[in-house]
Amino acid sequence: MNNRLRVAVIGAGYWGPNLARNFRSSRDWELAAIVDLDRARAEKVADSVGGASVLTDIDDALNDAGIDAVAIATPARTHHPLVMRALRAGKHVVVEKPLADSSEHAREMVDEAQRRGLVLMTDHTYCYTPAVQKIRELVADGSLGDILFIDSTRINLGLVQPDVDVFWDLAPHDLSIIDFVLPGGLAPRSVAAYGADPIGAGKSCVGYLMMPLANGGMAHVHVNWMSPTKIRQMVVGGTRRTLVWDDLNPQQRVSVYDRGVDLLRQTGFATDRREATVSYRLGDTWSPALAEREPLGAMVEEFAGAITERRAARTDGYAGLRVLDVLESASRSLAETGAFAAARIPVTA
Repeated sequence: MNNRLRVAVIGAGYWGPNLARNFRSSRDWELAAIVDLDRARAEKVADSVGGASVLTDIDDALNDAGIDAVAIATPARTHHPLVMRALRAGKHVVVEKPLADSSEHAREMVDEAQRRGLVLMTDHTYCYTPAVQKIRELVADGSLGDILFIDSTRINLGLVQPDVDVFWDLAPHDLSIIDFVLPGGLAPRSVAAYGADPIGAGKSCVGYLMMPLANGGMAHVHVNWMSPTKIRQMVVGGTRRTLVWDDLNPQQRVSVYDRGVDLLRQTGFATDRREATVSYRLGDTWSPALAEREPLGAMVEEFAGAITERRAARTDGYAGLRVLDVLESASRSLAETGAFAAARIPVTA
């Protein structure tokens, strides 16, 4: 117990109880406190995980020298002030996505953490699923070859959010996954977004987002609040193989297809299709074995590892910032009726 890190969970609403449960069950962590303005709500969460101190003032947690880190699960508009206070108090921080309500605020948070030598981590939970961990591994070891395209679909009959459009509501999941699996993360030079509001909600309820990839390929994300069917699928096409991730298929979440198209030039200078031979590969299909583990459990373990090993987390503040940069570029594109909007210079540690 004495070797464990101590953490306070700030926010006992929707996501806070999940964080509290996983910190409580982790061998790396001691759950020191639940912090919420609503004491009754905080006590309910504390009781559900077997007990923890309950606080209604964040300063009580930040001034406690025995607390090493805080996990923030509050509305996005509060992330910047809370994270800055925690960092200035010397605490490591993990933040529920999105990292902040703007890239400007996120940059301040990332800079503050770097200046103080503290871990700032974004809770991109999907990146810690066994399926996405396997996708990252297969991309990294070259099993798929060079990535030619990524096509992601996240649609359902969902709640029309009062404060954000469908891009800001759903696309962060897909963008965080793409950032996680691509070597170097998200680094688009431009972003185009097309949105529609056929029900008169005052914001995009259906959206399509496109980003050129470094080698001439394309990443595409389709999000929709109005589909009667629920689809959570990503296709990652490479020069060697194509991978399909179906998050709603528990029997076969990841499939790898040894299938594709090769265009063989007859001469080094041929550009006309008539001077090339199209070759189709029709090989085997296989499904890799995936470990069964709760993603949040892996996330809190990674948070502890980053702190004790004095390294950046796999989904660090820069990862959250890159996702925000793309979302803001998408918003600029929407304002220009779908024209490609220049993205910021790629951000890395």
